[in-house]
Amino acid sequence: MGTSLALISDLHANLLALDAVLADTRQRGITDIVCLGDVATLGPMPNEVLARLRELGCPCIMGNHDAFMLDPQLIHTYTEAPVVVDAVQWCRERLTDGELAFIATFQPLLELRLGDVRVCLYHGTPRSHMQDLLAESPAQALDDALHGFDADVYAGGHTHVQMLRQHRGRLIINPGSVGMPFREAVQGRAPEVLSHAEYASIRVDDGRLRVELHRISLDRAALYRQAAHAEDKPITDGLLLNYA
Repeated sequence: MGTSLALISDLHANLLALDAVLADTRQRGITDIVCLGDVATLGPMPNEVLARLRELGCPCIMGNHDAFMLDPQLIHTYTEAPVVVDAVQWCRERLTDGELAFIATFQPLLELRLGDVRVCLYHGTPRSHMQDLLAESPAQALDDALHGFDADVYAGGHTHVQMLRQHRGRLIINPGSVGMPFREAVQGRAPEVLSHAEYASIRVDDGRLRVELHRISLDRAALYRQAAHAEDKPITDGLLLNYA
């Protein structure tokens, strides 16, 4: 791994947003990318997003929605909300055996180095792809979630809310969501979805660590056209078009 890295997470089948983020990483000269999971569900273009990830050849972390594709019953331990359950089923019905096999290669956790900086990557926490880490999470909850892991930087997605937090000298990053960023953590409520794309970058130069949270403007009309592409519109009248 080089000395710069882009972190993308929670793509949720939004090809327009993913392509905008990838174009921005190229403009910034960032060639190494890690995907932190939740790639194909809830949005209108799961097959196309999976194809783009395969083209990238980047490491991918297993998110809870990725696991839902491999284990149809797992979602019921997470939510019974019909708009989510129906969208997950819609996605699974459209994935090929090859696409499911690709998702099965996703890793639960990835530890790497950028120069001398140790980085631990996951989806929700190092222990669970369904657990939240938030700006307002108590310090003890972070201690419990990170116990047994030793890194300078921890990074995961899952909440769809960007975050950069210092905790006992370590940095905790949430790059936000490429495909479905939320105005605030939902915690059981219906989300307000923001009409931009989000990601984060980490760079180490001469021992200096730099972390940036990025937001890329998207064309709302193009987002609506993309959503209309989805046969049966499994979620476009629920989450995806609920733009704040």
